Amino acid sequence: MKHQNVASIGIALSGGGIRGVAHLGILKAFNEKGIFPDRISGSSAGAIAGAMYAGGYSPLEILDIIIQTRYFRFIRPAISWKGLLKLDQLAGLYARYLPVDDFSSLTIPLTVAATHLQKGETTYFEKGELIKPLMASSCIPGMFDPIEIDGSYYVDGGVLNNMPVEPLLGTCQKIIGINCNHLPEEQHITNIKKLIERTVIMSMNYNVYSRKNLCDYFLEPVGLAKFGVLEIKKTKEIFAIGYESALEFMDNLPEIESMVKNKLDTIK
Repeated sequence: MKHQNVASIGIALSGGGIRGVAHLGILKAFNEKGIFPDRISGSSAGAIAGAMYAGGYSPLEILDIIIQTRYFRFIRPAISWKGLLKLDQLAGLYARYLPVDDFSSLTIPLTVAATHLQKGETTYFEKGELIKPLMASSCIPGMFDPIEIDGSYYVDGGVLNNMPVEPLLGTCQKIIGINCNHLPEEQHITNIKKLIERTVIMSMNYNVYSRKNLCDYFLEPVGLAKFGVLEIKKTKEIFAIGYESALEFMDNLPEIESMVKNKLDTIK
């Protein structure tokens, strides 16, 4: 019987737009080595990947869903002043693949981080309705309308906590933090778009790196921030980078066999 109080392995997944597909490659590599998370927490793209995985889909199935549904075609222009785009139509897409709109329907406990606009703090969702917190967690401010939940407004979890390790503390024996926004060195910033993107990524990474010491292990595939947040044509390439990075990570991790053994012990 599974250990009821302290799970064996917890994984915190960062946000990062399409770069979050790297999480799927990493999970595939982990699974091939016998590593399956007992708890997942995530912000933005990490929350979406985590929800689909916790919903019972394999990493490759989730990748196929992203490609086949052309995820971003569900975005439509907003009429209101709050943002540029609405996420309303995404609710139908989520409902297709997560038909029971409740955290309790997931096979793995999941925590979704979103930013509470009025309070200016991170809110962690882990029970009740699932789809609205997922939409809130990936609601990029200034690009999308804020998501209303019970009279409060929420935006992207990555604004304050782009790798939500905190919900895993005290509930997991080992915590793996995964960041999909490694920023390569850039000698020439040639336009304002690159300047803004780089500045935003630096800010997100700062709040990720401040949580590294809370993790037992930290994985960050090199150079992913060279991909634009909506660069969906690179989906398969990003998946492959995550997969190969995780294999290399585990090859250099002598504790990997004991992690798997300990996990097996907890479910006896």
